[in-house]
This record gives sequence, C-alpha cells and structure tokens, in this order.
Amino acid sequence: HDINIEISPGRVVGVLGRSGSGKSTMAKLLTRLYDPTAGRVLIGGVDTRDASLRDLRNRVGMVTQDVQLFRTTVRNNLTFFDPRIDDERLLSVMRDLGLSEWLASLPDGLDTMLESGAGGLSAGQAQLLAFTRIFLKNPGLVILDEASSRLDPATEAMIDNAVAAVVEDRTAFVIAHHLGTVARADDIMIIDNGSLVEFGPRQELQADPTSRFAKLLESGMEEVLA
Repeated sequence: HDINIEISPGRVVGVLGRSGSGKSTMAKLLTRLYDPTAGRVLIGGVDTRDASLRDLRNRVGMVTQDVQLFRTTVRNNLTFFDPRIDDERLLSVMRDLGLSEWLASLPDGLDTMLESGAGGLSAGQAQLLAFTRIFLKNPGLVILDEASSRLDPATEAMIDNAVAAVVEDRTAFVIAHHLGTVARADDIMIIDNGSLVEFGPRQELQADPTSRFAKLLESGMEEVLA
C-alpha cells in the first residue's frame, strides 16, 4: 500500500524484503492475478485492468519458485504443445541460455519424460525450464522470483547465466534471495509490511551507509531476509 513509483523501460529492479513483506503480492499485481483495491498499475502506460488478460500475459513473463510442469516431454513442457515452435528454435534458445550441457545430460534430450508438478526435477532445474519458456515467449517485462533453496554449484551457475540473459534488454523485477542476483540490478526496492520503505539506484544506495540496502549488505542479506 502507498507505493508510488515509475520504472523506466529496460531497468532491472531488485526487490528485497522479509518473508511475508508483500514482495509476491506486488508480482501478482503486475501479472493481474490481483487487482489493486486503490490506485493503478500501468504497464507501458496502460492500466492492467484495461488490457485483455491474453495481451497482458503475452507482454509479461513470470518465473516463480513453484514451476508447474506437465507429465509429458521436455519439449512439450517448454512449448506448451505449440507445434509452431520447432526443435531448431528450441535448441537455439537453450544454447543462448547456456543450457545445452544440461539438456545433453538428460537421458532422452527433448524427448525426456517429466512428471507433473515439479517434474521430478530440482528447484533449480525446474527454473531453468521456466527461463526457456520466457525466452520463447519474449515478453517486454519479466518478473523473477529467484529460488531461495540452496543449489548445487553447477545448477547455480546455469541459473546465474540464465538470469543475466533473461533480463538483458528487458524491464525486470527480481525478487532476490541471493547477493549475486542483486548485484546486477539497476535499482533496489525494499518492501516491509506491504509498504515501500526504500527505492533508488543500487550504486547510490550501496554507497550511502545510512541506507537500508547498505545495512543489508553489511549484515548479510541471506540471514536478514530469511
């Protein structure tokens, strides 16, 4: 509540706050899973309530910690059964995201069967598939709820590369749980109890010892935001 900000196109915003502070609610407002009870949410100058849900979902991509997968092949999970997306396009996107080695590790490549729900994959592996979905969709606005669970070093490196690729030349909100992710943000937003308590360019906040962000960095974000 009482949040009044404007994000310039192409900016990457790191969103910080304790569990339950309102970070996920903000993401749901941007994707119109919720409508605001007061005020407006504008994307590209258009009130989200005036846009069709189909158009909004095409323009906004979201990667959550809870990636929904279907009991079918990797290919179908990535393309949502869209026959217009051929394997060449799919493999190109995965290569751009640095996922070729991961795909090669699967027993049947794109034909590997996944289970419904988490697909039998780790949280990090499931998010890698979600990043590929985002690239195939190519939205202008991306919302990323980074996996808070600890990842093995190889998966963490792939996630890091995927995040960098996804946010390039896009407006992005990154709900961050790890210091390395915040380090690439242009702006920092700190939410506490549903209110915006700090917002500004990351480098300026980092250089200001009185800022909440600087104090988070000093005390260790992972511990403070747990």
